[in-house]
Amino acid sequence: MQEFLLSFQHLMNPELLLSSGGFYLVLFIVFAETGLFFGFFLPGDYLLFLAGLFCALGKIDVNIFTLCAGLIAAGILGNFTGYYFGYRTGPMLFNRKDTWLFKRKYVVMAEEFYQKYGGTALIIGRFIPIIRTFAPIFAGVVRLDFKKFIAFNILGALLWVLSLTLAGYFLGIKFPNVIHYVEYIIIVLIVIAFSPIAYALIKRNRNKKNKQTNN
Repeated sequence: MQEFLLSFQHLMNPELLLSSGGFYLVLFIVFAETGLFFGFFLPGDYLLFLAGLFCALGKIDVNIFTLCAGLIAAGILGNFTGYYFGYRTGPMLFNRKDTWLFKRKYVVMAEEFYQKYGGTALIIGRFIPIIRTFAPIFAGVVRLDFKKFIAFNILGALLWVLSLTLAGYFLGIKFPNVIHYVEYIIIVLIVIAFSPIAYALIKRNRNKKNKQTNN
């Protein structure tokens, strides 16, 4: 059990992942978070940012072009996998019982987000944890036109990967000493990433209370 907890802690520590896991492990994590329903807990946004930062500082044995190309490909393939999974399983997802790897409320959250933004949810959702994982799955559930899905998928991956990875890269080039403040950077990125989720949950609870009051 202790070994499992240590492995899980290692998986959730992006600095350890990047320094010891390397390029290919980062690609797998991006793929899993953007396409596998159990990947919602993985560190996506700040992993991309730190990957760019570590690349600039020579802590990853790969150049920035290969890094970005690999991450974009992983993000695109991840969404294709999620779409196929949603297409095949359909409404069964909504009847699936909660487990420690699956929470029905996340599917419902993705559904609401998708209904609000339509296909562009695949682009906007790239920058929002949990939605990033379940939006392509739900696109498959509703059987979004595949040509549209391809366009949204590629554009979303390009914007998500390039904005965060290059931001980290150029920050590392300009201010190499920023490596000493990685913990603070991670905290700021986590707060920014989860702010939309927190706002949505607060708004949903407020609406529920208002409905109960009116009834």
